[in-house]
Amino acid sequence: MAFAKKYVGIALIAVSGAFAADRVVGANATLDIEPGARSAALGSATMAVDGDYLGLMSNPYQLANVNYAWASFSHTEYYEDTKYDFASAVIPLGAGQGLGVSFSRFGADDIPYIKEGEPLPEGSDYNTLSIADYVFSVTFGRKLTDRLELGVGFHGLYRDMDQTGWGFRGDAGLRFRAVDQLYLSTLLKGWTSSATSWESGEFEYSSPELYVAASYGLPVSYLYGKLNLYWQGAELLHREARDMDFETDESRGKRVWENPLDWLSGGRGGIEYTFDFGLSLRVGLSSFTTLQSVTAGAGLVIAKFVKVDYAFESHPVLSPVHRVSVSISPYLFGHAPKPGTPEAAPARSKILTEEKDEDSSYEDMEREPYEESDATKKAAEQSAPAPKSTQEQTESEAHSVSPVEGSPATSTPAGNAVIETDDEVLE
Repeated sequence: MAFAKKYVGIALIAVSGAFAADRVVGANATLDIEPGARSAALGSATMAVDGDYLGLMSNPYQLANVNYAWASFSHTEYYEDTKYDFASAVIPLGAGQGLGVSFSRFGADDIPYIKEGEPLPEGSDYNTLSIADYVFSVTFGRKLTDRLELGVGFHGLYRDMDQTGWGFRGDAGLRFRAVDQLYLSTLLKGWTSSATSWESGEFEYSSPELYVAASYGLPVSYLYGKLNLYWQGAELLHREARDMDFETDESRGKRVWENPLDWLSGGRGGIEYTFDFGLSLRVGLSSFTTLQSVTAGAGLVIAKFVKVDYAFESHPVLSPVHRVSVSISPYLFGHAPKPGTPEAAPARSKILTEEKDEDSSYEDMEREPYEESDATKKAAEQSAPAPKSTQEQTESEAHSVSPVEGSPATSTPAGNAVIETDDEVLE
């Protein structure tokens, strides 16, 4: 390890001595563009978002939780026909570790130009050129313990503009699970320094940058989903060069301990609600300084092996940006999810039943008489004598005497009828 550090130091000194080294802010800024639509809709708080495999450059430690191979693509159109295309692939390397590779192109085509000394062409007969940045990245994530995950990444850049240039940057990050649903993350961008060497011999570099982030998930069973909160802070060591220039000249260069409120205002964050059936709704702010940096979007998981995401990003000065990304898992296309993985978990659903009323004892009391009467009837039917036959019933009717209305009922031997009147008793 000591030899490696010494070798890197000698190499950097040699490079800086051979070229005119200029310290700048935001060297290789193409590496900081948000490629994924999901993270973009959440205010680009990519460090805190898990499962967005288009955000490997800012979130390498999420590869520690890869269960299947995924291929992801995104396309973004910016202002003046500038386009950004990104593709990535992740592969699990066993339990608790994974590998990711990505390739991107950010540039513009068909730009008209006139060579020095040439006359102005007539009509639209212009010469055209293209300018672009090409980035190739390799990232690795590994689970160190049940609560701690490590991620590292190396990025190479080729720039083709009026002159060509090469750049590189190395990143490293950690994520810690504080409680079941609370994660804390940190990322050191450019621990190798972020440097670019131009064809003209000029050499530019940027100092390392340190960031922190946090995420929290809250299951909401009665709404059949889960609420996720994401936050990513501004750069800790020094003020970063943001795309949206909100801070004043006096606040630039101040560190977090010099102005904590200014640091907090430079943060970003988002809220996401994911339903059990695969739909996600998102909203965020790419800077807490202004509401004009609002972001929004939605995502949908189709048959477990396709994820489609869309993001809308507003800007206080420039026109809004629309971003679309798609992720596909070849394994899940032809196989069922493996038991024990999140994709195999059934949708969380709960049958809503009406709780028993505390005063239901009254209903029980009302039912008891009916239940007892039914039981009494059954017992009476079982204890009652068997019904007489038709002949016995006829003989019994023949020997019975019907009392006269208004007189008490009497019984006499068969054939003798006694009738009582006011005058006499007739036999």
